Amino acid sequence: MEDKNESTNLNSPFRGAGGKVSIQGYEGSFHQEAARQFFGKDVEVIPCATFREVVKIAANKKESDGGVMAIENSIAGSILPNYNLLQKSNLRVIGEIYLQIRQNLMVNPGVTLKDIREVHSHPMAIQQCLEYLDKYDWKLIETEDTALSAKHVHQHRSKHIAAIASKLAADLFGLHMIAPNIHTMKNNYTRFLIIQREDVAIKVENADKASVNFHTDHSQGSLARVLTKIADGGINLSKLQSFPIPGSDWQYSFHADMEFETMEQFNTVMENIKPITADLKIYGVYKKGKTV
Repeated sequence: MEDKNESTNLNSPFRGAGGKVSIQGYEGSFHQEAARQFFGKDVEVIPCATFREVVKIAANKKESDGGVMAIENSIAGSILPNYNLLQKSNLRVIGEIYLQIRQNLMVNPGVTLKDIREVHSHPMAIQQCLEYLDKYDWKLIETEDTALSAKHVHQHRSKHIAAIASKLAADLFGLHMIAPNIHTMKNNYTRFLIIQREDVAIKVENADKASVNFHTDHSQGSLARVLTKIADGGINLSKLQSFPIPGSDWQYSFHADMEFETMEQFNTVMENIKPITADLKIYGVYKKGKTV
């Protein structure tokens, strides 16, 4: 596994120079882990309560240099509202991170399993760990955030409360991971998009993936014609997500993630589908993230 303290993206505009990006959640969250993987350990994060706020701050050059936004999970699926936020913004996708979600049970130093009476965490994290938690007679308390739960355990110096959160949260708040990797599904990954304003987004060298949005009408075979052009161009369609266009007569918007070998190949396909689509927009061209 790659060192999370080093930037995994050679094209990172902040490599070795810090930077400031908006994230959803609090310090110690999986969003912060993703930010560190892409930009390096010195990146400064701006915690946001909502994804809408993440996008708003990422688009404000006075507040940030960009943002990190979860877009899909290998178990829960796509985060559909975030595609809509991306579509309405003027942000560009400059990269992606696939982060394995590892849930850990953490306590203050000196606390033992026998001392625990309550476990606090986000409802989804608790659900992911029920097979382990069912072994104990602990009260399960749902909270708004995994990292915030860890912070509260630390701040209150609790001897009877544990939290489920990331290793980063344990490191930040000086907690002991009394039971690491307690999640039931081990193959659980979240994909995060790295977003920046168009005026500062760098050109990514050796790009091999793109995120694109286009419209088709409701005529018979309209989508099939577009997909045929993409396939004929030798491009792998790794994601296709449809969205009804509000106020339209059965028209749809499609988000497509395309993987290719050369920019020439990608540009040719874009030219070929342009005549049979409407509102073709390229959100970003970037390096394909690795699942580690």
